[in-house]
Order: sequence, then structure tokens, then C-alpha cells
Amino acid sequence: MLRRLTFLSAAITVAASMGSPAFGYMVYVSNEKDNTVTVIDSTTMEVVRTVDVGQRPRGITISHDGKFIYLCASDDDTIEIIDTATYEIVGSLPSGPDPELFVLSPDGKTLYVANEDDNLVTVIDLESKSVVTEVPVGVEPEGMGISPDGKALVNTSETTNMAHFIDTETHEITDNVLVDSRPRFAEFKPDNSEVWVSAEIGGTVSVIDNARREVKHKITFEIPGLRAEAIQPVGVRITADGKKAYVALGPANRVAVVNAETYEVEKYVLVGQRVWQLAFTPDQKTIISTNGVSNDITFIDVATDEPIQSVTVGALPWGVVVNPN
Repeated sequence: MLRRLTFLSAAITVAASMGSPAFGYMVYVSNEKDNTVTVIDSTTMEVVRTVDVGQRPRGITISHDGKFIYLCASDDDTIEIIDTATYEIVGSLPSGPDPELFVLSPDGKTLYVANEDDNLVTVIDLESKSVVTEVPVGVEPEGMGISPDGKALVNTSETTNMAHFIDTETHEITDNVLVDSRPRFAEFKPDNSEVWVSAEIGGTVSVIDNARREVKHKITFEIPGLRAEAIQPVGVRITADGKKAYVALGPANRVAVVNAETYEVEKYVLVGQRVWQLAFTPDQKTIISTNGVSNDITFIDVATDEPIQSVTVGALPWGVVVNPN
């Protein structure tokens, strides 16, 4: 059962009085249906602002210094730049057609964008706000992952059912790895050893050896009382120590907690309806899920893997990112 927010607020107050203050972060959620971004304070778990943005916002990320949000306005064929101090749209980037998901390079200088309708990955230089190149990939590209060392980019193509490994220096595809049906997300392990790719229709997460570029393990999910086709993995996040992973399971309305060393599923956390994407707070004490059909997000305690609180946001929440400061 979710704890009452009043109890949580009281606990925060007590902690502060004991010399252990709670540190809050701003959480930003893209709402695909009503063209907004909801801003939530992670300490109070309350909505503090709603920002009007472009049409069909999906992918969302933030600059490493926390000053700018980058947002895929998919139906406007652009990426909007939002100032986190003023919440004003202060610019745009030439994203290519139908940008859906993207990833920022470790040095913060380059944005890699999946263009679903054009079967391309667009490479954008953030300083000049210009397109460096376009990389042809498989059909319906979506998932985007970048290696911790910044040398390898992975794009997943939903219809081709592949993870494409792209050299970030040459912008050439070096390897194509076949995974299960409709891959939606790619996440590198922090030590650079593996890439985890979720397959929404296949119902699995493929663990790819980054050195050999081969699938070394497939993680499957079973939830009593649910049909297999209702378990649809999408978002994936791995803790900084590489020991634990979280997988959003779509219409199963749960987040799977996976031992990232043994690949065993340890727990299923019940959240809202059709859980889509995930994001950690910078201290990694909390992970947040976007629950599209129930129009809310859920804060999950990483230490206990228990839900803390759900917060209503806009219509059809899709992506989530947390300010690093």
C-alpha cells in the first residue's frame, strides 16, 4: 500500500530537524497527449508547474549542468530547448522527422536522435545547433543508448528487431545484433560491459556482451494472473554500481526489479497503468516511473523497492528526467 504523503512530509521534517536534511530535485515529465511538461518537486512530491510545449512531446533529457531541458516535439519535427530557470522555450534543434527518443553524449556536446518515420539517427552538435550527419538504420528506430566512454551508440529498430552499434567517431554501423520483437530501449551497464535491450512484443530483455556484440542472456518475466502478452518491457535503468536493474513492463502495470549480476527477477513493483519510462534521482535513492494510462508517475524507494507515492501529472505521461542539481 502506498504511504500517505502526509506521513512522508512528516518524516522529512523530522530528518531535517535531526541534521539530515532531505535534498529535493526537480522532476520533468513529458505528457504526450496534452502537449505539456509537468514539473514535480521530488521532496514534496507535488506538482509545482505545468509548461506548454510542442505537439506530442515524448523523449526528454537534460543538459549535464541542469540548465536546459531537451524535448522531442515529435509531431512538430523538432527538439525544443527549455530553460530550467524560467521554463521558457529558448530555442530549437534540427531534429529530423518525427524525433521520438534521444541520448546525450557523456561530454554533453552531442545529441543523438532516433527519427522513427525516416529510419535515421540524427547527430546534432549542441554548440552550433546543427546537424553533423544522419546515420541510416533499420525500420522504426526508437531506443537510444550511449556507452559510458562515449565511443559506442546503440539504436534499436522496432520493425527490424535489431540493436545497431554505431561508432561515434566515424558514425558508421559496426555491428547489428538481432533481438526479440519490437525493441524499445537500450541501456549500457555502467562498467561498459553490457547493453540491455528491451523487446516490447517479445516480452524479454536481451543482455548483449559489448565486447563480442552477442546476446549472452535473455531475461524473461512471469507475473501470476497476467497473460504473457500483457507483459511488455519498455524502459530500462541500471544502478550506478551495476548490481540492480529496473524494467518498466507496460500494460502489466509493474516495474520489475532484476539482479543485474545473476539476471534473476527479484520483485515486481505495482505502479500505475501502462508503465512506460523510468528515471533515477541523482542520488539514486529513488526511481520514478511514468504511467501512461493512469496519467501519473510513481516514486519507488530503491532501498526497499516499495512504491512511495503516485502523483497525477498531464495526459499520457511518456518520458521523465530529473535535474542533476
